[in-house]
Amino acid sequence: MPLFANSISKRLILTLILAVQLSACGEYATKGAGSGAATGAASGAVGGLVSALVFGGDPVEAAARGAVYGGAVGATAGAMGGAQVDKQVAQQREATEEALRKSIGDDAFKGLQALADCDHDVSLQQAALARQSANPNFSLAGLWLQVLSYADKGEDTSARELFPDVVKSDWDIKNEAQAETTMRDSLNKLMDIREQYKLPRSCS
Repeated sequence: MPLFANSISKRLILTLILAVQLSACGEYATKGAGSGAATGAASGAVGGLVSALVFGGDPVEAAARGAVYGGAVGATAGAMGGAQVDKQVAQQREATEEALRKSIGDDAFKGLQALADCDHDVSLQQAALARQSANPNFSLAGLWLQVLSYADKGEDTSARELFPDVVKSDWDIKNEAQAETTMRDSLNKLMDIREQYKLPRSCS
């Protein structure tokens, strides 16, 4: 069984969080201290949530701590030069990106960025590549990416056809009913993330 199979779906969602944040990496350059604090709080909350889900701990408590820390950083950043702040934001983003990329593989990572942007053709292409990986975690990430891509584009039948593979490959999924629940929960989270970062909630 894959060593981290029981956390793959969480890692996919965390990568989606990162993907939708990429487009906002320059926001600090044009914002003052007040708005910088708000943006920093949101980023800090996500960072705390990511840390808790990946490394353990209470996600809610970690997100709250991250929001407080991020707000303080954002307030300071609002009084700094835009280029300097953007550099710091980029460095933090790159470190998080690299850690997540190592967890699920480059192909799945690129596919999830495409899924965040509703580019299902690319996300499915990348998912197929990821599934061919000899690394079981990368392959499983590709499988879940396929499921979420089909579900997000409204092709539920195609998504459910993959459930037997999910049950076989993901040790945290015991049956197809659980795969259905996980798919629905993950799809809702994906839509919530898009909405949170001012993107269209659904692709239709």
